Amino acid sequence: RDQLPDAIGHVAEAHRAHFPDADLEPLRRAYVLAESSHRGQMRKSGEPYITHPLAVTLILAELGAETTTLTASLLHDTVEDTEVTLDQVGEQFGEEVRYLVDGVTKLEKVDYGAAAEPETFRKMLVATGNDVRVMSIKLADRLHNMRTLGVMRPEKQARIAKVTRDVLIPLAERLGVQALKTELEDLVFAILHPEEYESTRELIVENAARPGDPLTEVAEQVRGVLREADISAEVLVRPRHFVSVHRVARKRGRLRGCDFGRLLVLVGEDADCYGVLGELHTCMTPVVSEFKDFIAVPKFNLYQSLHTAVAREDGQVVEVLIRTHQMHKVAEAGVVALGNPYAPPSEEQSAGDGERVDPTRPGWLSRLLDWQRAAPDPDTFWSTLREDLAQDREITVFRPDGGTLGLPEGATCVDAAYAQYGEDAHACIGARVNGRLATLSTVLKDGDTVQLLMGQDPASEPSREWLDHAHTPAARIAIQRWLTAHPAAADDAAEASGQATAGVPDIVNGLPGTADGTPATAAPAEEPDRPDRPDGSDGSDGSDGSDGSQMGTRDSRSAAASAVIVDQPRAAVRLAGCCTPVPPDAVTAFAVRGGVVTVHRVGCSTVARMKSTGRPEVGVRWGDSTACRVTLLAESFGRPRLLADLTEAIALEGVEIISATVAPPTQQRVHHTYTLQLPDAARLPALMRAMRNVPGVYDVSRAQQHPQPPGI
Repeated sequence: RDQLPDAIGHVAEAHRAHFPDADLEPLRRAYVLAESSHRGQMRKSGEPYITHPLAVTLILAELGAETTTLTASLLHDTVEDTEVTLDQVGEQFGEEVRYLVDGVTKLEKVDYGAAAEPETFRKMLVATGNDVRVMSIKLADRLHNMRTLGVMRPEKQARIAKVTRDVLIPLAERLGVQALKTELEDLVFAILHPEEYESTRELIVENAARPGDPLTEVAEQVRGVLREADISAEVLVRPRHFVSVHRVARKRGRLRGCDFGRLLVLVGEDADCYGVLGELHTCMTPVVSEFKDFIAVPKFNLYQSLHTAVAREDGQVVEVLIRTHQMHKVAEAGVVALGNPYAPPSEEQSAGDGERVDPTRPGWLSRLLDWQRAAPDPDTFWSTLREDLAQDREITVFRPDGGTLGLPEGATCVDAAYAQYGEDAHACIGARVNGRLATLSTVLKDGDTVQLLMGQDPASEPSREWLDHAHTPAARIAIQRWLTAHPAAADDAAEASGQATAGVPDIVNGLPGTADGTPATAAPAEEPDRPDRPDGSDGSDGSDGSDGSQMGTRDSRSAAASAVIVDQPRAAVRLAGCCTPVPPDAVTAFAVRGGVVTVHRVGCSTVARMKSTGRPEVGVRWGDSTACRVTLLAESFGRPRLLADLTEAIALEGVEIISATVAPPTQQRVHHTYTLQLPDAARLPALMRAMRNVPGVYDVSRAQQHPQPPGI
């Protein structure tokens, strides 16, 4: 009675290979209950039904699943297909096994096809997220069913294969269960693309029949290099599976011997991985562009390995994977191999980063659970899930505090903001990527460092434009949910952020806009008619008397005359618009056409051009008056009430706005030009600081060129 039945001997042997001290009594009792419950039931292949749970359990045992998972696997169909109840399972095997069996039973009722009810699928993922062992059993169950699919009608085979391809294979990838994923891919490939599968099979057979294997030769060479370096390592040739060979053939065309597999180097410690890499790159010819370090930065599904490639003398390139034995176990089995979620974490797990503290809740799954709770409706959840599963790979970006964010390839700063702050990201006003200011629409690359700039207003609102730049479900759902809840505010935000090409307010501090919607500006400079110059120039270099700068109005001339003294009596004085000098700037001046003297800052680029043409300088100095006129350029991220906040900040400094120009936003950036009258030039630094402190403004500078902003 207490002896282990022969039928589960192979399961016990595979389990003991990973857990030598495992208690096999739960497995024995689970098999006895499953066998008696399924007795008399047959599969469509004609085999006794018990062969199916046995095969599923063997798959998981070979991957290294712990005893509780194997116990639940043996019982996974009993509640669905027999008289056994969940309460009985709980009484005999405990709450953990009961929960897993219940979760798998619910998954059996899910239609994964295109017509699947989104709410049902949503519930399935909720169950999975609470304990990923539920999905592990489901994936093993699907693998065994795919292995025996040949007894079904072709149309049913195709339907099941498509569901496996669209939903379960991407889930296997995200859970890191590569061993299941690759076999499922090949089985789906054979059903949905039989002709391509057959041609790929022939390529593999032809390669195997060729005399000599270049991969074996390189493997022996690598073993020799590592022996000389006294690095203990196991070097294996890993043949590519069918789908991988097919992808390489489509990418490279004619295949050579080294294209049919890769080398796998297994070592004992993390440091040995880098030791192997150094030896290979020293003693062989590395292909530097193929190097990737997934040990320092693990992939989103816990995968860790060093990837490199070396070139043979005949030009063939050999891909090499370098990892520890533990990394290899995780690479093959993913979350299946990482233990019981109810067990206290080991010291190694506790010291890990946020993505790996709970091995059964990888970062991707945690994020999925967060946004499925936030999805406003099942249809939104379903569509965003399908988009998420369609992503081939993820990137890792770094926060300034050293933490990481896992994002899909193609993600932007908008996605990073919602990944880090959730709905608080509504207050995000911009970002720095690798230390440089960037718009929220900036696409991030693997390894970027992202600092998100947050506004202080708790009532901050997202822009409808952000939806165009959001690629993650978390970002899109959060933005859409806010826009749905605040339709009027969303419309106002869209208008304020410049969705319309002429999105400039009609009035800026009392200055009316023009009738056609173009920005309100100061009066244009008075310039003489000068279609041509005797020397053939158009005057753009400033030699025509305008010095390339925007002139002030008649009022500004008198203001300038009272502020500066030039060594040319009765000359009309103008402050150059290209550099807008104010006391106590070092200044110089040049006489231009019409008896006008134009004053520039010494460092202005126009000064160098004027000197290069031989134009003589006119002596100039500041007078006693401290009042001055200056043009400031402000750059900001678009947001509601930005103009109101900027003009308020200027007014609080006691400064008069003479004119203002706001360019239509480009890529969420807004350029402002203000001509301001200061009662005292000494107030300029404080004014610029006050403007920079306005949320959303990331730069304020003195005008250095014609103050017409970009976009006009």
